[in-house]
Amino acid sequence: MSAPQPLLSRAFRDGVVAALIVAGLGFPVIAYRAEPDFNNVLTLNARWPLFLTFCALGFALRFLLTLWTARPRPLRAVKAPEAPVRRPWLAPLGLAALIAYPLLMPVLLGPQAALKWVDTFGVQILLYVLLGWGLNIAVGLAGLLDLGYAAFYAVGAYAYALLAPLTGLSFWALLPVSGLFAALWGFCIGFPVLRLRGDYLAIVTLAFAEIVRVVLVNWDVVTHGEQGLFGFPPISFFGLPFIPGPRGFAAHFGLKFAAVHKLIFLYFVVLALALVANFVSIRLRRLPLGRAWEALREDEIACRALGLDTANIKLTAFALGAFFAGIAGCLFALRQGVVSPSSFTFNESATILAIVVLGGRGSQWGVALAAALIVGASELLRQLDFLKMIFGPDFDPAQYRMLLVGLAMVAMMNFRPRGIVSTRQPTITLPAAGVRP
Repeated sequence: MSAPQPLLSRAFRDGVVAALIVAGLGFPVIAYRAEPDFNNVLTLNARWPLFLTFCALGFALRFLLTLWTARPRPLRAVKAPEAPVRRPWLAPLGLAALIAYPLLMPVLLGPQAALKWVDTFGVQILLYVLLGWGLNIAVGLAGLLDLGYAAFYAVGAYAYALLAPLTGLSFWALLPVSGLFAALWGFCIGFPVLRLRGDYLAIVTLAFAEIVRVVLVNWDVVTHGEQGLFGFPPISFFGLPFIPGPRGFAAHFGLKFAAVHKLIFLYFVVLALALVANFVSIRLRRLPLGRAWEALREDEIACRALGLDTANIKLTAFALGAFFAGIAGCLFALRQGVVSPSSFTFNESATILAIVVLGGRGSQWGVALAAALIVGASELLRQLDFLKMIFGPDFDPAQYRMLLVGLAMVAMMNFRPRGIVSTRQPTITLPAAGVRP
């Protein structure tokens, strides 16, 4: 049965309005691009196919959204909430897949081709999973909106990059030190924001992140400014470096040297630490501290009325979340081999917060799934070379990844406001009436 004519006309009209809005906002940014020529003189190059594509997408999305929201919805009987379905086999199966992934990539693709897959679609995604689970403590469990989480990420990375050459300690010894440095900064930032909530808290955390970034840029004597730090010791297998020759990891175990060995080991280190962060978060939720976080998230005034110390609750949430960010920062330094302020901008904080919000605040599985989707989709955009044949060789699809993240958040807020995994398991279950516990 076709849609009524008034509905189609209204959807068409809304689509045209949306296309005009996209055209007005995107014309100065998308339609033309300033590029230097051989004489380093900027010239404006038209990009009409890309501009018209965005306008058509705006029309199509608005047209379909109008049809979707205006569809008839039958009344449904209210049902009693059902008990959540338990799938005990899901976690072991997922863990087995994560363990087999880096081991099978070199066999299926070869050692050289597996470098990109293990690094980009393995280590990088797991790093964001670890960051998402760390931020989920402050945002998802305690309800503290943090827009400066990348600052703790930077503290952990710079702590390792500065201390490793000075002390000569291995990354195993400096890994908890990086986390403790970040936790200390999280504890310090917690004091000025004890009385703040909502938007004011977000503004202060955003300002703190900018202060950290500006200090890293201008403290040339220690951080080397925009150039960053490099030359610190790389990751090793309990003292065995991943280098060719008789002293290397491969020769010690009778293997042929391959650069992917280092990434596989780093992958398992990040996976183990992410699972530790997940285990700690789940256990803390069932303790009085975790219940206090959830009480603070639901109603701070009622939390105070119950006699709970909201100051200590906020400080522990900030410090523990920052600790995992510092751990992730140390691992990031080991993965990149160089740390610079450009790696810890507001975009990083926004990406991590988007992972938590899209996945579902307070949901561990949802955050992991959102990290895989956002980071994995962003990297897949770099592989779409056929788009350069349509929009020109200078077109880079990856530069529009934040636009896609924004569209995903708008769609999620309309259709699933609580995130991908919106169900929250209660930490306390009351017995049924007439049944003694």
